[in-house]
Amino acid sequence: MPRPTPLPAVSVLIRAPGEDRRLGMALDSLRAQSFPDWEALVMGGGEAAVAARRDPRFALLPAGPETRKAALAVARGEALLFLEAEDWLAPDALERLVLALEAAPAAVGAAGPFAFVAEDATPEAALWTHGGSPPEGDCLERLCIGNRFANGGHVLLRREAVRLAGPPLAHLRFGADWEYWVRLALLGPYAAAPGPDPVLFVRRRPGRACERLARDPSALAPAIAAIFGNPLLVERLGPERCAALRRRAEAEAAWILGRELIRQGARGAGLRRLRASVAAAPSPKRALLLAAAHLLPLLPTGLRSPFEARAG
Repeated sequence: MPRPTPLPAVSVLIRAPGEDRRLGMALDSLRAQSFPDWEALVMGGGEAAVAARRDPRFALLPAGPETRKAALAVARGEALLFLEAEDWLAPDALERLVLALEAAPAAVGAAGPFAFVAEDATPEAALWTHGGSPPEGDCLERLCIGNRFANGGHVLLRREAVRLAGPPLAHLRFGADWEYWVRLALLGPYAAAPGPDPVLFVRRRPGRACERLARDPSALAPAIAAIFGNPLLVERLGPERCAALRRRAEAEAAWILGRELIRQGARGAGLRRLRASVAAAPSPKRALLLAAAHLLPLLPTGLRSPFEARAG
């Protein structure tokens, strides 16, 4: 009688839009992991990239409206990671994330630092800038104010937490991940992977979400409504606290939108958004940045914009 195949510790779910070269980098970063106990489900494409690697840990799932649901149904790991096909993992990413999750039994997931790379970067030759370290512990209120994760590629989630949270909301064009992280935070804390180095390298792409958001300022409203319309959140924090956090979340969205409008050359509209944000949620740092934004045209040519880096 054949022995049953042991279950992998981690299932990595990869959305593949058909870019085999970039997908190949993501797949190779998995094969280079110091933690070998994983499987990868490639959803919607990537046949050539998977076939070229001849690794039994890779499996293909056809594209369709229920692809993610189908992937979750066949994934065998006790922990899940949602990796974008254009990004790649550091060689010790899974090892660090698994250790963090094992050390925090109450955590819904473990997250590690991430870094941004250029659109055409490769793992062999990549200049990167730190995107930051995600929150840890009971970070429900911080996540209500704004999304602190780059994407699912640096967050290892417990399978049971994913089951209890339910799927992302399909009707949200922007902010679906943000709403999902909040829903998970209602179930428990997040753990942090050890070490300062990135576990995930995120490719900066033209047409990124905040660029599209600048053309449609109301696009985040449905996500904010879904977050603060969740009765479990109101039950946990109370209506008054939820109302205060919603005002801060709206101010945070206005700040991000204002920065992006200025970056795209719509200076007047961007400054109006920044002023509205500071008026709704004052902070000394942002007041100084707002003043610098007003003074920028008067300063020497070549001065770096205060909005080239993320403001706190």
